[in-house]
Amino acid sequence: MAEETRPRANRWKRFSDWDDRPLRLDQFAVEDPDNGFAAFKSPHDPKPGFAIEAGRIASMDGALARDFDMIDVFIARYHLDPEVVPEAMGMPSADIARMLVDMNVPRAELVRLAHGMTPAKLADVVSQLSSLEIAFAYGKMRARKTPGNQAHVTNAKDDPLQMAADAATAVAFGFDEIETTMRVARNAWSNAVACAVGASVGRWGTLFQCSSEEAEELKIGMAGFTSYAETVSVYGTEKSFLDGDDTPWSKAFLAAAYASRGIKMRCTSGAGSELLMGFHDRKSLLYLEARCLCLQRAMGVQGTQNGGIDGAPVTCTVPGGMRELMAENLIAVWLDLECASGNDARATESEIRVGAKILPYLIAGSDLICSGFGSILKYDNSFNASLLNGEELEDYLVLQRDFESDGGLTPVSETRVMDLRARAVDAVSAVLVELGLAEPTIDMKQSVIAASGSDETRTFSGREVGRISETIKDRNITVIEVIKALAKRGFEEEAQNLLNLVRLRISGDYLQTSAVVRDGRVVSAVNDPNNYQGPGTGYRLSEARREQIVGIRDVLTRPEVLRVESNYRSAESSRILYSTLGPAQPTKNGRDVVIGISPAFGVKLFQTVAGHPLSAVLRALIAGIAEGGCTARVVRMRHTADTSFLGLSAARLAGSGVGVGIQAKGTAVIHQKDRLPHNNLELFSNSPITKLDHYQRMGFNAAAYALGELPEPVIVPTRGEAMGSRYHARVSLIYAIETEMTAEGAEPEEIDVAFLGAAA
Repeated sequence: MAEETRPRANRWKRFSDWDDRPLRLDQFAVEDPDNGFAAFKSPHDPKPGFAIEAGRIASMDGALARDFDMIDVFIARYHLDPEVVPEAMGMPSADIARMLVDMNVPRAELVRLAHGMTPAKLADVVSQLSSLEIAFAYGKMRARKTPGNQAHVTNAKDDPLQMAADAATAVAFGFDEIETTMRVARNAWSNAVACAVGASVGRWGTLFQCSSEEAEELKIGMAGFTSYAETVSVYGTEKSFLDGDDTPWSKAFLAAAYASRGIKMRCTSGAGSELLMGFHDRKSLLYLEARCLCLQRAMGVQGTQNGGIDGAPVTCTVPGGMRELMAENLIAVWLDLECASGNDARATESEIRVGAKILPYLIAGSDLICSGFGSILKYDNSFNASLLNGEELEDYLVLQRDFESDGGLTPVSETRVMDLRARAVDAVSAVLVELGLAEPTIDMKQSVIAASGSDETRTFSGREVGRISETIKDRNITVIEVIKALAKRGFEEEAQNLLNLVRLRISGDYLQTSAVVRDGRVVSAVNDPNNYQGPGTGYRLSEARREQIVGIRDVLTRPEVLRVESNYRSAESSRILYSTLGPAQPTKNGRDVVIGISPAFGVKLFQTVAGHPLSAVLRALIAGIAEGGCTARVVRMRHTADTSFLGLSAARLAGSGVGVGIQAKGTAVIHQKDRLPHNNLELFSNSPITKLDHYQRMGFNAAAYALGELPEPVIVPTRGEAMGSRYHARVSLIYAIETEMTAEGAEPEEIDVAFLGAAA
């Protein structure tokens, strides 16, 4: 049958059903449609090479000095170290690749060699590493030992009240940096004030930036509201630079302007950016990004934000695209740049691919694992959805716990978050009122404090936000006036926190590579260098930090299980009465079917994991046995809590030789006295989806077996539910409670059961 006429099976969901279906490489070749680009190697990539004449670079990667474009010129002049170039370029790429994954080769030596390598050489070396090797090398080569993370804090309304509340929330979760942008460009100043105030609530030291048009962003920085900048874009082709009316020199000047005012500065690049601008020159993604990174080192910036960034979605459609994003991050840290390693743009709607994308960074660590993590809900992310957003925040915290890896975040209680949000809303409201910018109402504030997103807020209109922002700009309001307003309105702690951050701009301590502020102290590659050289070195979780990471919400404990069960004790006591009659004895009644209940059944545990009252389950079993023409006896087993042995022990006491064993969690079995313990007649192993009707039919079948019949087995249908992941933690605690009540050699007890009133 021809492929196009063959009926399509529904068994597997085709990858092309996703919106991010794989794309053909050749459709992106702007100059030559017959030749596309690739993640790692393109036939149009230059071969690594160099020549030095009279102490100057005479050729580089196949181009003579007279043919250099402006990127080549800048790299040759300011990146390459002529004293290291002959040594580094003369080494086989495979040998250098092995050095990157050799824990015995110090990081400092590899950094030294990188400063003598051309972009083509760097790309050639890294392209020889597998994904696993890239992740390992990244963990070894990143500059700062302690990992960190960055958050996006935005909302669809550019509402300053929600901005402040969400900024305080992000700070509480431990983000080292928060970044905002806006839906409407003129709202940049309002966003900046709100985030600066919100980030000062709870603790100080979280760095902040407002992503806007470059000149406006610089003005906001000069006004003191922001403490870092990272959206100064550089590109790997000359045409892309010229299209943006820029040069490497103009970008370097802008970087120097930020640094001169004590504002931390890194550039942004990433695979796919040249493609999106229409000028990729048919070169591989990795080679173009290697040019960008050499350029950034030559500019003297602290670091880079790379890993695809806005180009990540298109990069991830290319074979090896995700591996390339890891590779370009590796080149960044190899060049000794701080690395905010992307993981910001949502490159896929596949949850499996999202998880796979973040895992290498979580395990290897990064200066800033995400740049940034959408700490708000996806629809409120004005950068567009991040790889991870507020919807995935709890999952990310659990991933840290799963792998005992520091992803830069710390679980926070809901009570603490609500307190901080209220404080932030009150603080920014005080600033707005004190400076004559707005008069937030109580309803506005309350709606924001409890809101999970802007759909739930009743606050400023877009026009009002625009007026607030324009007024801040027109009146030349600076961070000092905001600090004074906070102090005057009684927010002394927040005023001091914000002032502490401004003071850092005077000292310049956080202008070091990979600098963040932790517990009021600058932590950077200078005083916290990554010293990984094998097991026991590099970053290791302290016991205190481990306790923070594992302390996620809703952890199930034995006391919690018993507390929940105790809530059902009263209701059950009104439905059923258990009376102990003494030791249970076997009978010779051929219609006698024994139900063997577990030790905690109706004593400490009162409902199955499916939520059925145990009285209702027991009533259903007894009714089924009676319907089948037999008589039920209830016996409590004290020597075992195992389902199979409950059933086998019950069968050996029954005159019919058939018994039912049931645990309090709802797992049940029909057994026969002469069978091996785990060779039962029927088993209900999926108690979370077992219904009362199933138990009644089990009782009916038990009676049938007792009468020598062969009934149709009762099947509890499943639909592939992940019952292990959903219930095993609780089940294990329930079973531990059961086994604690067992005693070796304890005799079974005959139980008289009286049902009180109607069934539940």
